[in-house]
Amino acid sequence: MSDLHQTPLYELHLELGGKMVPFAGYSMPVQYPMGVMKEHLHTRSQAGLFDVSHMGQVMLSGASWEAVAAAFETLVPMDVLGLADGRQRYGLFTNDTGGIEDDLMFARRGDDLFVVVNAACKGADIARMKAALEPEVTVTPITDRALIAVQGPTAAAAVASLDAAAADMRFMDFGTLNLDGIEVWASRSGYTGEDGFEISVADAEAETLARRLLALDGVEAIGLGARDSLRLEAGLCLYGNDIDAQTNPVEASLTWAIQKVRRKGGDREGGYPGADAVQKAFEGGVARKRVGLAPQGRAPMREGTQLYDAEDGGRLVGSVTSGSFGPTLGGPVAMGYVGDEYASVDTALWGEVRGKRLPVRVAKLPFVAANFKR
Repeated sequence: MSDLHQTPLYELHLELGGKMVPFAGYSMPVQYPMGVMKEHLHTRSQAGLFDVSHMGQVMLSGASWEAVAAAFETLVPMDVLGLADGRQRYGLFTNDTGGIEDDLMFARRGDDLFVVVNAACKGADIARMKAALEPEVTVTPITDRALIAVQGPTAAAAVASLDAAAADMRFMDFGTLNLDGIEVWASRSGYTGEDGFEISVADAEAETLARRLLALDGVEAIGLGARDSLRLEAGLCLYGNDIDAQTNPVEASLTWAIQKVRRKGGDREGGYPGADAVQKAFEGGVARKRVGLAPQGRAPMREGTQLYDAEDGGRLVGSVTSGSFGPTLGGPVAMGYVGDEYASVDTALWGEVRGKRLPVRVAKLPFVAANFKR
């Protein structure tokens, strides 16, 4: 793994017994000695610390907030101009056919826009932003800051013990905190379905901050394995699995992320790549939809499992895009795409696992209710 990048917490992962694996060009911990199952359940009951420094951090700046926001709206179907200072929003980069090139988070920091993109897509995302926005907007990749997530029902108390101001932040608030003398940019958000924070900190102070957080009662280091099962239980998409450049946001059931002002009839409708295709999907429907899937037995249905409408014969009606054991539920969970006529909750289907068809039902998402501070 010598050709892989290392995050500023790499040596700490080794010290903590992290099992390191290649992920998006980085050497990352998939689990620690506690194991994926216990790490997952610990995050659901207390607080987990995740290293997400492999993700891309980018700052956009220009002559004014209005200039930056209006320019960014040419790349995403979200309301950027309406974002208040100190607030964050989920977004999508779309392509000319309405497919999703990446999903991301963006936050207003005064007149600047702070953007966090997925690790595997960050090179293409930065190139996309530079080509579309410069020179009117300056696109600055941030290469000297780590990103740490603290997630779980006791995460707020842990972070607030280092800066009381953290307790006053609501879901999707974004601002500067001083965590026991270390200045950070923090958002009250995450990708586990639990309350918590994502914290951008200077590389030089990342390990010190991580150690201080891990020294607090109830905070444990958590790896990528549990992060994946947590986000799946929360019904959250993984780019490259559940959404990709061929997936329309309407197919992906992500229409909630497109505000009315950017839809047909809104004050700033369209104006982003693939707007016509997305609007057509809004109006005319789509042939397939992303759904939750609850296998009826104990066997997980993994990515690529084909879904049929009968136990024998029948039609191929879809496939699984993410699947694993759900520790909180004590059974297998999955997500995937099925034909629109099969997307209703409780529709009975069969998934083909090792040559045998097993029963699975379409399930309501999320599997585990979100625990955000509204």
